Amino acid sequence: MKAIYDLPAPAKLNLFLHITGRRDDGYHLLQSVFMLIDWCDTLHVELRRDGQLSRQDLTTELPADDLILRAARALQAHAAPGQGAHISVAKHVPAQAGMGGGSSDAATCLLALNRLWGLNLPLSRLLHIGLKLGADVPFFLAGRNAWVEGIGEQIRPVTLPAAHFAVVKPPEGLDTRLIFSAPDLERATPVAIISGFAADSKQNEAPDLGNQVFDFGRNDLQPVAQRLCPAVTDAIEWLGAQGLKARMTGSGSSVFAKLQQAPQDAELLEAPKGWQVRRCSNLAVHPLWGWAT
Repeated sequence: MKAIYDLPAPAKLNLFLHITGRRDDGYHLLQSVFMLIDWCDTLHVELRRDGQLSRQDLTTELPADDLILRAARALQAHAAPGQGAHISVAKHVPAQAGMGGGSSDAATCLLALNRLWGLNLPLSRLLHIGLKLGADVPFFLAGRNAWVEGIGEQIRPVTLPAAHFAVVKPPEGLDTRLIFSAPDLERATPVAIISGFAADSKQNEAPDLGNQVFDFGRNDLQPVAQRLCPAVTDAIEWLGAQGLKARMTGSGSSVFAKLQQAPQDAELLEAPKGWQVRRCSNLAVHPLWGWAT
């Protein structure tokens, strides 16, 4: 195998995000439902036999040493001498959006190179590598919509009903560090009772949480984000004016709202200049589901 092309790296939405505490080391404890959507980056990986790692940006220019190359280096430690790769990236998921684009790219890179280099590392090993790269990477590696706890490392799959969403990204982004360091951030939300749904399910069986998940809870980061980035409020109000109930996803500036119609049938007002608006559907599993077991 010399190359693998057209590898999807899907984005995610946080249906809710509660901060339930803070560890002594400063990391925040959270509860959330992470949901995969069909807004994707695309990666292509080609084998290099000189042991070098290189990256080509096909759309948006990425930082010189981004999470993709860091993931490749971390996995290369398990490869035979001389195994390298050239990675081409078509970036479509916006940055600083709270949609996990960089983490998803890293996860797809790990899954692809594990196959390209013939390493056959088990998913448990890839999850360990992924967690060192970023808290969201294990979710994308696991490949299922999930109830997430801890600092993002406790992942339990859940089954969500098929649904469609309007996702809006204003031009402004948000720095995660500024939000989590804000003194007025809510850090003591009670543990969500939704965890009982997961606890009551059979081992290794994904509980079906039903439509109530789409309206459950809130994003504890949203009030701080709206203060730091007024465009978040603008996007929420723009969707609200169209009868859609919107909330922020993750720690970025994107907001989303559930649509009552299929994406091709949903009509939205013309968005302000510079906004990215996309009608998305959720995914039951990651497109590379099963690439590592």
